[in-house]
Amino acid sequence: MSAPNQFKNKYSVKVSKNIKVLYFDKKNIVTFIGSSLTKSLKLKVKILLIPVSNVIVVTNVFSSNASSADIKNIKKIQGTTIAKIKQTLIEITYPLYYKLNLVGVGYKVFPYEQLENQLYFKLGFSHLIYFKISDSLKVYCQKSIRLFLFGDCSYDKLTQTAAQIRAFKRPEPYKGKGILYDQEKISLKKGKKI
Repeated sequence: MSAPNQFKNKYSVKVSKNIKVLYFDKKNIVTFIGSSLTKSLKLKVKILLIPVSNVIVVTNVFSSNASSADIKNIKKIQGTTIAKIKQTLIEITYPLYYKLNLVGVGYKVFPYEQLENQLYFKLGFSHLIYFKISDSLKVYCQKSIRLFLFGDCSYDKLTQTAAQIRAFKRPEPYKGKGILYDQEKISLKKGKKI
């Protein structure tokens, strides 16, 4: 059975049948229960659950007293809410991972044996760079030039950790050396010709 036509708009999302959705109306918290993960979201606006067609509709009714700026930006808040719901559904449905490549002569990453969840990098500086990984993330180093980040954390935390690691040695535009995301292409500049 499909969703009624009145609920087929950009502020609705279809939920797969293997995900259970719980909505606490008084506190305006929605909880998604997947096969291995459970995630909750605190929302600014109310939602409607349509269990017959497994659809969540984000309404334009605020859960508490709203300011005049919030009332003016209701469409933006609805869009942000639907994006957060979709992102949470992806987090509990699929395993999330990031792959980073170290490109450059002597650029290496190693797990630090003396401390758990700690890495150290050799990136051409006169010193080593140490980085602590959060407990919710797991790390795998392959041949000391590839780094895999994965875990049961949020997508934001995973991408933020990958961005922090990449910031140690951003790819430079002349030779393309540095820490790159997997399948990232660097458009190289031409050097000065003599």
